[in-house]
Amino acid sequence: MVKINFTLPDGSTRAIDAAPGGSLMKAATSHLVPGIVAECGGNASCATCHVYLETEDVALACPDGSVEDEMLDFTASPRRANSRLSCQVQVGDQLEGLTVEVPGAQV
Repeated sequence: MVKINFTLPDGSTRAIDAAPGGSLMKAATSHLVPGIVAECGGNASCATCHVYLETEDVALACPDGSVEDEMLDFTASPRRANSRLSCQVQVGDQLEGLTVEVPGAQV
């Protein structure tokens, strides 16, 4: 299991143990992390699983492809350099201890 820490819009935190191989969105929704709406179910077509990754790893913080990059232009909360769609982030050892900020608005 991979430990991931979520900072929620109210400033509280929630730590989860995520199974490697799935998406960050699936891990968050299966642990009932508030603020991850995921309307499209992980198809990178709604931008309601937008998160901010607190990492120095540029490859991890950058959008994975052009579809994700385009969808990040339609997020309800402002896009930042570390914005990602959590449905496009694969859980693996590289995420161990990662802090993920959940934006205040998804829709």
